[in-house]
Amino acid sequence: MSLAHDGLPPLREIVATYGLDPKKSLGQNFLFDLNLTGRIARAAGPLTGVAIIEIGPGPGGLTRALLSEGAAKVIAVERDERCLAALADIASRWPGRLDIIPGDALALDFADLATRAEGAPLRICANLPYNIATPLLARWLEAEPWPPFFDRLILMFQREVALRIVATPSERADYGRLGVLAGWRCRSRILFDVPAAAFTPPPKVTSSVVELIPRRAPDPCDRILLTAATQAAFGQRRKMLRQSLKPLAATLGVKAGALLAAAGIEPTRRAEEIDVAGFVALARAAQNLRGPH
Repeated sequence: MSLAHDGLPPLREIVATYGLDPKKSLGQNFLFDLNLTGRIARAAGPLTGVAIIEIGPGPGGLTRALLSEGAAKVIAVERDERCLAALADIASRWPGRLDIIPGDALALDFADLATRAEGAPLRICANLPYNIATPLLARWLEAEPWPPFFDRLILMFQREVALRIVATPSERADYGRLGVLAGWRCRSRILFDVPAAAFTPPPKVTSSVVELIPRRAPDPCDRILLTAATQAAFGQRRKMLRQSLKPLAATLGVKAGALLAAAGIEPTRRAEEIDVAGFVALARAAQNLRGPH
């Protein structure tokens, strides 16, 4: 069933009926293009028997597309109380298949929320509000235990953020902590771009839909130490690692040179030159030097 024939009013009519003017303070940019909402939903598919967590559904354009494409359940988290009535209309159209969770996604326990999937495979698919997109992704990438509660992420970001997610040392300008974290735990790729004109109101930037598929067994290392190493290294990315890693090494009671030697990394290299395997080696070296903890 296409979204245009799901028996509900057009999105623009719903927005007018409920007075849902997008709020900049909530990072809202509504997507009315049915071809695009359908394309995003299909990118998350096939959806038969699958549960979806959606963040920031707004008037429900993507929500309707996900249900139309066959999602067994959509668990929609919406902070804007103005949107709840519009989402309730969708829930009435799809009895038992839409759970509406009012509240701030940043304050939720997603592992607990995942129990609403009732054992179905779970994915996260969302046109993320720009102002919470990066912290939410970091939280999902840092989930414990791993493999996580989701089997795939299909998320829309500003293109500059999308480029940082998929970056490697060959794209030095974009490569940073987010690229290391995503590269360590997931296989990620940009699926397609979405022009600003597709949104209401149109943002000042192009957006991109990114797919992240969790690796079943990432190279083992201490996640907290990996995060500490990337924060230290990229926090002073123009400096050589023998300088930028001094604070981290000090917490271990060693010199930065000793930490780098243990990881097999030349001290004159910079953060943007170190691939994911190199940062994993740094985290392992830090764990070994720290000893039992």
